[in-house]
Amino acid sequence: MALVRILLLVVVLVAVGSDHIPEAPVKTPVETPLEPLLSEEGQPCVRGVGPRCRAGLECFRADKKSKVGVCRCKSEHEVCGSDGVTYKNPCVLKSANELRDPGLQSVTAKRKGRCPSAPRIVTPPGEVYNVSGSQVFLSCEAVGVPTPVLTWNKVVNNGRKKMELLPGDTDNLAVQTRGGPEKHEVTGWVLISPLTEAEQGSYECHASNSQGEASAVGAVHLLQGPEDMDVKREG
Repeated sequence: MALVRILLLVVVLVAVGSDHIPEAPVKTPVETPLEPLLSEEGQPCVRGVGPRCRAGLECFRADKKSKVGVCRCKSEHEVCGSDGVTYKNPCVLKSANELRDPGLQSVTAKRKGRCPSAPRIVTPPGEVYNVSGSQVFLSCEAVGVPTPVLTWNKVVNNGRKKMELLPGDTDNLAVQTRGGPEKHEVTGWVLISPLTEAEQGSYECHASNSQGEASAVGAVHLLQGPEDMDVKREG
Protein backbone atom coordinates (compact mmCIF):
# COMPACT_ATOMS: atom_id res chain seq x y z
CA MET A 1 0.00 0.00 0.00
CA ALA A 2 2.80 2.41 0.82
CA LEU A 3 4.30 1.83 -2.60
CA VAL A 4 0.96 2.52 -4.28
CA ARG A 5 0.57 5.83 -2.41
CA ILE A 6 4.04 6.94 -3.43
CA LEU A 7 3.30 6.22 -7.10
CA LEU A 8 0.01 8.14 -6.96
CA LEU A 9 1.77 11.10 -5.35
CA VAL A 10 4.36 11.18 -8.16
CA VAL A 11 1.63 11.12 -10.83
CA VAL A 12 -0.19 14.04 -9.17
CA LEU A 13 2.97 16.12 -8.88
CA VAL A 14 3.82 15.58 -12.57
CA ALA A 15 0.30 16.55 -13.62
CA VAL A 16 0.38 19.72 -11.53
CA GLY A 17 3.86 20.67 -12.71
CA SER A 18 2.91 20.34 -16.38
CA ASP A 19 0.35 23.12 -16.00
CA HIS A 20 2.99 25.53 -14.80
CA ILE A 21 5.77 25.02 -17.35
CA PRO A 22 7.25 28.47 -18.03
CA GLU A 23 7.08 29.68 -21.62
CA ALA A 24 10.32 29.98 -23.53
CA PRO A 25 11.49 33.59 -23.81
CA VAL A 26 10.85 35.22 -27.18
CA LYS A 27 14.09 36.11 -28.89
CA THR A 28 14.27 39.63 -30.20
CA PRO A 29 15.75 39.66 -33.71
CA VAL A 30 19.13 41.33 -33.88
CA GLU A 31 19.32 43.93 -36.60
CA THR A 32 22.39 43.53 -38.78
CA PRO A 33 23.91 46.65 -40.27
CA LEU A 34 23.16 47.19 -43.95
CA GLU A 35 25.98 46.58 -46.41
CA PRO A 36 27.52 49.83 -47.65
CA LEU A 37 26.42 50.97 -51.09
CA LEU A 38 29.00 50.31 -53.79
CA SER A 39 29.31 52.74 -56.69
CA GLU A 40 30.23 51.80 -60.25
CA GLU A 41 32.66 53.67 -62.48
CA GLY A 42 31.57 57.28 -62.98
CA GLN A 43 29.21 57.25 -59.99
CA PRO A 44 29.70 59.44 -56.88
CA CYS A 45 31.55 58.25 -53.80
CA VAL A 46 32.00 59.76 -50.32
CA ARG A 47 35.12 59.41 -48.21
CA GLY A 48 34.50 57.83 -44.83
CA VAL A 49 30.72 57.47 -45.09
CA GLY A 50 28.17 56.98 -47.82
CA PRO A 51 28.65 55.06 -51.07
CA ARG A 52 32.06 53.58 -51.68
CA CYS A 53 33.66 52.35 -54.90
CA ARG A 54 33.47 48.68 -55.75
CA ALA A 55 36.59 46.53 -56.03
CA GLY A 56 39.03 47.69 -58.69
CA LEU A 57 37.87 51.32 -58.53
CA GLU A 58 39.20 54.28 -56.57
CA CYS A 59 37.43 57.41 -55.31
CA PHE A 60 38.97 60.29 -57.24
CA ARG A 61 38.54 63.76 -55.69
CA ALA A 62 39.70 66.76 -57.70
CA ASP A 63 39.77 68.75 -54.47
CA LYS A 64 41.55 66.74 -51.78
CA LYS A 65 39.69 68.71 -49.08
CA SER A 66 36.34 67.53 -50.40
CA LYS A 67 34.79 64.28 -49.18
CA VAL A 68 32.81 63.75 -52.38
CA GLY A 69 34.44 62.26 -55.45
CA VAL A 70 33.84 60.05 -58.48
CA CYS A 71 34.70 56.36 -58.82
CA ARG A 72 37.19 55.58 -61.52
CA CYS A 73 39.29 52.59 -62.54
CA LYS A 74 42.72 52.23 -60.97
CA SER A 75 44.11 51.26 -64.41
CA GLU A 76 43.35 53.67 -67.24
CA HIS A 77 44.94 51.81 -70.16
CA GLU A 78 42.90 50.13 -72.92
CA VAL A 79 42.88 46.34 -73.04
CA CYS A 80 42.25 43.85 -75.82
CA GLY A 81 39.80 41.17 -74.70
CA SER A 82 39.89 37.53 -75.72
CA ASP A 83 36.68 38.22 -77.68
CA GLY A 84 38.57 40.59 -79.99
CA VAL A 85 36.92 43.71 -78.54
CA THR A 86 38.92 46.72 -77.27
CA TYR A 87 37.79 47.83 -73.79
CA LYS A 88 38.34 51.31 -72.33
CA ASN A 89 40.06 49.82 -69.27
CA PRO A 90 40.14 46.57 -67.26
CA CYS A 91 37.15 47.69 -65.15
CA VAL A 92 34.92 48.03 -68.21
CA LEU A 93 35.94 44.52 -69.24
CA LYS A 94 35.09 43.24 -65.75
CA SER A 95 31.69 44.94 -65.84
CA ALA A 96 30.99 43.39 -69.25
CA ASN A 97 31.72 39.95 -67.80
CA GLU A 98 29.29 40.57 -64.94
CA LEU A 99 26.53 41.33 -67.47
CA ARG A 100 27.26 38.28 -69.64
CA ASP A 101 25.10 35.18 -69.61
CA PRO A 102 26.48 32.84 -66.87
CA GLY A 103 26.61 30.04 -69.43
CA LEU A 104 29.07 31.95 -71.63
CA GLN A 105 32.81 31.86 -71.14
CA SER A 106 34.26 34.92 -69.41
CA VAL A 107 36.34 37.35 -71.42
CA THR A 108 39.96 37.75 -70.32
CA ALA A 109 42.45 40.54 -71.01
CA LYS A 110 44.65 39.28 -73.83
CA ARG A 111 47.02 42.24 -74.00
CA LYS A 112 47.39 45.94 -73.15
CA GLY A 113 46.29 48.35 -75.86
CA ARG A 114 43.82 48.06 -78.71
CA CYS A 115 42.98 44.82 -80.48
CA PRO A 116 44.35 44.38 -83.99
CA SER A 117 41.76 45.42 -86.55
CA ALA A 118 43.21 45.34 -90.06
CA PRO A 119 44.41 41.90 -91.16
CA ARG A 120 48.00 40.97 -90.40
CA ILE A 121 49.99 38.03 -91.79
CA VAL A 122 51.48 36.33 -88.74
CA THR A 123 53.03 33.33 -90.56
CA PRO A 124 53.90 34.04 -94.21
CA PRO A 125 54.33 31.26 -96.75
CA GLY A 126 57.93 30.15 -97.16
CA GLU A 127 59.75 28.55 -100.06
CA VAL A 128 59.63 24.85 -100.89
CA TYR A 129 61.95 22.82 -103.13
CA ASN A 130 61.11 19.42 -104.58
CA VAL A 131 61.32 17.23 -107.64
CA SER A 132 58.69 16.58 -110.28
CA GLY A 133 55.98 14.17 -109.19
CA SER A 134 56.31 14.97 -105.48
CA GLN A 135 53.71 16.44 -103.13
CA VAL A 136 54.35 19.94 -101.73
CA PHE A 137 52.37 22.59 -99.86
CA LEU A 138 52.57 26.22 -98.76
CA SER A 139 50.89 27.47 -95.58
CA CYS A 140 49.91 30.91 -94.29
CA GLU A 141 48.31 32.34 -91.12
CA ALA A 142 46.56 35.71 -90.76
CA VAL A 143 44.80 37.49 -87.89
CA GLY A 144 42.38 40.43 -87.69
CA VAL A 145 39.06 41.68 -86.31
CA PRO A 146 36.73 40.61 -87.77
CA THR A 147 38.41 37.34 -88.72
CA PRO A 148 39.84 37.83 -92.23
CA VAL A 149 39.05 35.82 -95.34
CA LEU A 150 42.12 34.06 -96.73
CA THR A 151 42.64 33.49 -100.47
CA TRP A 152 45.57 32.34 -102.61
CA ASN A 153 46.81 33.73 -105.92
CA LYS A 154 49.43 32.51 -108.37
CA VAL A 155 51.77 35.26 -109.60
CA VAL A 156 51.79 34.94 -113.40
CA ASN A 157 52.75 36.98 -116.47
CA ASN A 158 56.50 36.76 -115.82
CA GLY A 159 56.35 38.13 -112.30
CA ARG A 160 54.51 41.35 -113.13
CA LYS A 161 52.20 40.75 -110.17
CA LYS A 162 49.27 39.66 -112.30
CA MET A 163 47.30 37.33 -110.07
CA GLU A 164 45.42 34.15 -110.87
CA LEU A 165 42.93 33.16 -108.17
CA LEU A 166 43.44 29.61 -106.97
CA PRO A 167 42.59 26.77 -107.12
CA GLY A 168 41.52 27.39 -110.71
CA ASP A 169 40.71 24.37 -112.87
CA THR A 170 43.88 22.32 -112.23
CA ASP A 171 43.30 18.78 -110.93
CA ASN A 172 46.60 18.56 -109.02
CA LEU A 173 46.16 21.76 -106.98
CA ALA A 174 43.83 22.34 -104.03
CA VAL A 175 43.25 25.15 -101.54
CA GLN A 176 42.12 24.62 -97.94
CA THR A 177 41.37 27.03 -95.08
CA ARG A 178 40.28 26.69 -91.46
CA GLY A 179 39.85 28.93 -88.45
CA GLY A 180 42.51 29.17 -85.75
CA PRO A 181 44.65 28.20 -84.07
CA GLU A 182 44.07 31.48 -82.17
CA LYS A 183 40.86 33.50 -81.93
CA HIS A 184 40.23 35.72 -84.99
CA GLU A 185 42.95 33.83 -86.84
CA VAL A 186 42.68 31.88 -90.10
CA THR A 187 45.08 29.33 -91.61
CA GLY A 188 45.28 28.34 -95.27
CA TRP A 189 47.21 25.91 -97.46
CA VAL A 190 47.98 25.38 -101.14
CA LEU A 191 48.44 21.64 -101.80
CA ILE A 192 50.12 20.46 -105.00
CA SER A 193 50.24 16.76 -105.92
CA PRO A 194 51.91 15.81 -108.15
CA LEU A 195 54.25 18.76 -108.67
CA THR A 196 54.92 19.66 -112.30
CA GLU A 197 56.79 22.45 -114.01
CA ALA A 198 53.54 24.40 -114.41
CA GLU A 199 53.21 24.85 -110.63
CA GLN A 200 56.68 26.32 -110.19
CA GLY A 201 56.63 30.00 -109.24
CA SER A 202 55.40 32.51 -106.67
CA TYR A 203 52.20 32.25 -104.63
CA GLU A 204 50.50 35.08 -102.76
CA CYS A 205 48.61 34.58 -99.49
CA HIS A 206 45.99 37.37 -99.32
CA ALA A 207 43.95 38.24 -96.19
CA SER A 208 41.09 40.77 -96.17
CA ASN A 209 38.26 41.97 -93.93
CA SER A 210 36.14 45.11 -93.56
CA GLN A 211 39.11 46.95 -92.01
CA GLY A 212 41.68 46.36 -94.75
CA GLU A 213 43.92 43.75 -96.31
CA ALA A 214 47.41 42.25 -96.16
CA SER A 215 49.44 39.81 -98.23
CA ALA A 216 52.69 37.84 -98.32
CA VAL A 217 54.39 35.81 -101.05
CA GLY A 218 55.98 32.36 -100.99
CA ALA A 219 57.45 30.22 -103.77
CA VAL A 220 57.60 26.68 -105.13
CA HIS A 221 60.86 25.60 -106.82
CA LEU A 222 61.14 22.57 -109.10
CA LEU A 223 64.40 20.64 -108.81
CA GLN A 224 65.82 18.58 -111.65
CA GLY A 225 66.62 15.55 -109.53
CA PRO A 226 67.47 14.18 -106.07
CA GLU A 227 71.04 15.44 -106.42
CA ASP A 228 69.76 19.05 -106.60
CA MET A 229 67.81 18.46 -103.40
CA ASP A 230 70.95 17.27 -101.63
CA VAL A 231 72.80 20.40 -102.77
CA LYS A 232 69.95 22.57 -101.52
CA ARG A 233 69.98 20.88 -98.11
CA GLU A 234 73.74 21.38 -97.79
CA GLY A 235 73.38 25.06 -98.74
